Amino acid sequence: MQDYELAILEQYPINVKSTRKTRGAFFCDTDQGFLLLREAGISGKRLPALYKLYEHLRQQGYANVDQFVANRDGEYISTSEEGVRYVLKYWFHGRECDVRKSGEVMEAAKNLANLHRMMRLETEDAAGAGVPLKEEYVSHNREMKKIRKFIREQAPKGKFELAFLASFDEMYEWAQAALSGLDEFDCEQLYEDSVKERKLVHGDYNYHNVLMTPDGIATTNFERFRYDIQMKDLYYFLRKAMEKHDWNRKLGDHMLNAYSALCPLSEAEVTYLKLRLIYPEKFWKICDTYYRSNKAWIPEKNVEKLKLAICQTKEKRRFLEHIFAFHL
Repeated sequence: MQDYELAILEQYPINVKSTRKTRGAFFCDTDQGFLLLREAGISGKRLPALYKLYEHLRQQGYANVDQFVANRDGEYISTSEEGVRYVLKYWFHGRECDVRKSGEVMEAAKNLANLHRMMRLETEDAAGAGVPLKEEYVSHNREMKKIRKFIREQAPKGKFELAFLASFDEMYEWAQAALSGLDEFDCEQLYEDSVKERKLVHGDYNYHNVLMTPDGIATTNFERFRYDIQMKDLYYFLRKAMEKHDWNRKLGDHMLNAYSALCPLSEAEVTYLKLRLIYPEKFWKICDTYYRSNKAWIPEKNVEKLKLAICQTKEKRRFLEHIFAFHL
């Protein structure tokens, strides 16, 4: 650990026994238990609302969340001499959810449903943010066409560019199908109802933030919480799991059943989830990264990601037909 991180820990009423580095943070063994030091991912203004959410979850019986440790001044954000802001959290002895293991994915889906049932709270600084979904997809589609125009004008073309052009028409058809569905679906009404009912989302529910511990599942890093459509969390986790399992229909069905057994889905929520899954988001993200990067050298990993997203389209089609009776 660098001297400036040690200086940050000195701002807390704890005795540090040892530290070790992890991804973007430091584990700390202390007389107050197992802690994690990392740069703050939330503003001081929003932090009291997040603390209130943690208190609410504990009162509801969900104690496995990464609570903050106050420094000697009673503040939850500490600043280094260089101006970097840090938080210290109580952490867990465990490991990240293994998204390749069906059983753990199922448990994580149940865990999300359990959280969503509890995450209804009147709190400040939890207003939803972001672009409406239809507007977002219109923008993405425009960007994909811009990328196609750019690639068409390139010479010579590499593996990435050739794979993009060969698959563009099919991927764009999926994108247009999602957009057409939004023309017939009142997504804004679902959003307004969610805010009215004070439904909160985690905002970044993925396997990195779901820890398997001896005391059960712990959920961490709620910093992106807000009032929003809770299906956003389910869509994000489901899509990530399906990409790892080649859009396995049986597993996807089980995940949705596990979630809805605890948190039943309305017709509007099912439609929202379907339209989000129809959109070729993985394809768009990979191409957007390409367009914004140094195109003189395309990592082979990016080419592999693009080809995988294209290759999985057939299984994704079968998945949507089986789960949602959707036919492109």
